[in-house]
Order: sequence, then structure tokens, then C-alpha cells
Amino acid sequence: MSKNILIVDDSESIRELISFTLKTEGYSVMIGKDGVDAGKFIDGRHIDLVITDLHMPHKDGIEFIKDVRNSEHYKTIPILFLTTESQTEKKLMAKEAGATGWIIKPFVPDKLKAAIKKVLR
Repeated sequence: MSKNILIVDDSESIRELISFTLKTEGYSVMIGKDGVDAGKFIDGRHIDLVITDLHMPHKDGIEFIKDVRNSEHYKTIPILFLTTESQTEKKLMAKEAGATGWIIKPFVPDKLKAAIKKVLR
């Protein structure tokens, strides 16, 4: 059974790159254009991993992570925080909100795949 991964990013090119990378690895992909749009997937359906950007309109990645963690069904799923920010402060904010780890953009597909394999069991 393939793993279900939710991608949340306002950049179409990033969504397409991540989606292509994951689909070639056999993952099933759901896509949200921002934190509000991605909220439609936080409805009890099975999700194995969330990958979310930080800077997005309507609802940023930190707020989306908090929403995911506030849902009883998704309290323990891994969340990777995808960001251009390398500041320790932003990483700490993401971790406090409930992120499992982070990947700095621009990313190399092999590093993304390695990070995913590390957090998915």
C-alpha cells in the first residue's frame, strides 16, 4: 500500500517538483495551495506525512502545522517543514508548533527522499 503525502506550498513549481519526485517513488500525493486550501484534507482521511512551506498567503505553515496537531486524528503524523528560512528562530517556531523536521529550499530531490524515508516507518 502506498503512503499518502500531503504537500502544502503556494508555489506551483515547487508543488510540481515535489509531487513528481514523490510519485516516481511510488507515493500517493495530495496537494494544497496554502494552509487554508490544504485544510480540506484534514478531515480524517489517512495521511502518512505532511510537507508544508512556511510563507504562504491566507494561512502560513506554522499555523497549518498547529491546525494539523490540533486534530486528534493527526497528532502524531510526521510533518516536514519546507522553507527558504535558515534562521534558527523559524526552525524553533516550527518545532514548537509540531514539525518533525525541516528541509531548506532549494532542495535536492535525493535529500527530500532521504528525509521522507527517515520520518516514515
